[in-house]
Amino acid sequence: MVRELVGFGLVGGLQLLADWACFVALTALGLPVVPANLAGRVAGASLGFWANGRFTFARPGEPPRLGRRRLLRYLAFWLAMSVLSTLAVMGLDQLRGLHAAWLGKPVVDALLAALGFVAAKYWIYR
Repeated sequence: MVRELVGFGLVGGLQLLADWACFVALTALGLPVVPANLAGRVAGASLGFWANGRFTFARPGEPPRLGRRRLLRYLAFWLAMSVLSTLAVMGLDQLRGLHAAWLGKPVVDALLAALGFVAAKYWIYR
């Protein structure tokens, strides 16, 4: 479990960085917050599904925990978390402005990551 938590944290950190960088770059170029957030989440999710299935939740001597069934579970969970993330970032933007959304997005997504670990361990990659 400790190895999985550490691996999930490392992969999640890379995901968060890719997601946030994409979001900031796209909004700085003038793209509205909602599509920029979704584009960033797609960038992070693409990396996360593969890396967590290949390394974090893989078992020694077994093939990577990828495949269609796991991908569909991942996508279902990703959609739900993307809705929550987008609503939160959109709210920050509307209440406090774009810079608040830039600063708040990593916090929002890090909080959602706790749910992500439980879903990944016990449902997505089982």
